[in-house]
Amino acid sequence: MKLIKKIQQLLLEPLQAQLQQIQVQLRQAKEDNAATKLVMGAMLAKFAGQASSMKDAEFKLFSQFGDDGIIQYLISHVKPRVDTFVEFGVEDYEEANTRFLMMNNNWKGLIIDGSSHFIDHIKTSSFYWRYSLKAISSFITAENINQLLVNNGIAGQIGLLSIDIDGNDYWVWKAITEVESDIVVIEYNSLFGSDRSITVPYRPDFMRQEAHYSYLYFGASLPALCDLALEKGYAFVGCNQAGNNAYFVKKDKLNGIPALSVEEGYVYSRFRENRNQEGIMTHLDGVERRPLLTGLPVINTKTNAQEYL
Repeated sequence: MKLIKKIQQLLLEPLQAQLQQIQVQLRQAKEDNAATKLVMGAMLAKFAGQASSMKDAEFKLFSQFGDDGIIQYLISHVKPRVDTFVEFGVEDYEEANTRFLMMNNNWKGLIIDGSSHFIDHIKTSSFYWRYSLKAISSFITAENINQLLVNNGIAGQIGLLSIDIDGNDYWVWKAITEVESDIVVIEYNSLFGSDRSITVPYRPDFMRQEAHYSYLYFGASLPALCDLALEKGYAFVGCNQAGNNAYFVKKDKLNGIPALSVEEGYVYSRFRENRNQEGIMTHLDGVERRPLLTGLPVINTKTNAQEYL
């Protein structure tokens, strides 16, 4: 048995060394790619700041869609009082709304994700020591969000807040009282339409993949978020062209950015992330997705009554 183990060890050691070398090479390639992106992004950011509208400013480097450009456009006009951001729901931070803001504009910030695996990965990245970034793992709820912020040194004024937790987004934003941000970007569910102020019912343990097999039952409608924004002193300034993120700016910081109505700014999403009951993506287009949600409960945020999709 000892001889067999010795042979196995001799065979495995070269493979393990090769694997480690490959991992180092992949990490270096990723860092080189990020550096190239930053050079391009610096030029694009200047154009975005001078764009005539949010739509014209859109570009993607680290964001999932065109949000990197929108954020550059907004900060050039809003001129936030504090260069600090908070972002919830970042996964491994490869696609995030604040990474370019951190690396191009040298903002500092706090990122939170429910996966300790993702957070551990982020902490091994070179950008984690190069910038003033704090990453923590926590499942965010309406009950714990304020304490999470305060415990991690975030209170009072910040520059940008990004919320994308695929579920209780409305309820979490509603619960936040410890910070006030000049700019808020929050995911909305375009399949909930542009007429009704509705959100999924609050559950502290809400998880999109468990709430409904389609992955389409989550979040809030744009009208619900606009109503909440108004209560908090914000103006709605538009959505990205992908139709998943809505943008709000404090009314006293608009600096010429036009406030929009829901009808003027609503965008219907076209990306196709829905699943069937076996968990396989079926790539349904447009209105084909909406019937999958028929009969599911929602809360009318104006009346707090339960309704159905």
